[in-house]
Amino acid sequence: MPACPLIFHPDPRLSRPAAAMALSPEAVHALARDVLDTLGEVGAMGLTAPHIGRAERIVVIRLQPDEDAATYVDPIVVWASEERAAHPEGSVSMPGVIEPVERPARIRVRYRDLDGVEREEAAEGLRAACLQHEIDQLDGVFWIERLTRLRRDRALRRFAKIRGQAARKAG
Repeated sequence: MPACPLIFHPDPRLSRPAAAMALSPEAVHALARDVLDTLGEVGAMGLTAPHIGRAERIVVIRLQPDEDAATYVDPIVVWASEERAAHPEGSVSMPGVIEPVERPARIRVRYRDLDGVEREEAAEGLRAACLQHEIDQLDGVFWIERLTRLRRDRALRRFAKIRGQAARKAG
């Protein structure tokens, strides 16, 4: 299936919390496939349904191109360590902008798999950062909101410059 179109910052849909999944099992599988196909097409590590304009709580993560993707339906962080770690973050909805974001170093996430079975998973390092980033997106928290005001303003200026250059090339 072809990739779905992405939505870009500052689209207000990126700031709205996604609804709990109330779709049929077939529709959940279809949405997960759309998110996975789009993830592969754009070369991201993680992607949510809101990135493709769907307000449902689904995340697909694949940290390495050669690994199987993991799908999380209605994920929530149920525990986070006090220890923190910084990882470079960005978004397909704000391409070309990357900044370090500090988050809890270890987390535990509760979610349902594609068969509707409730699961829990512990994560640390890059997987923990990626899960937190994507769950934030489901909660309507765009990643730059985790930056200091100075770094957020710098990121927004950089993105405006990138978009301006892209518009000039297209025009």
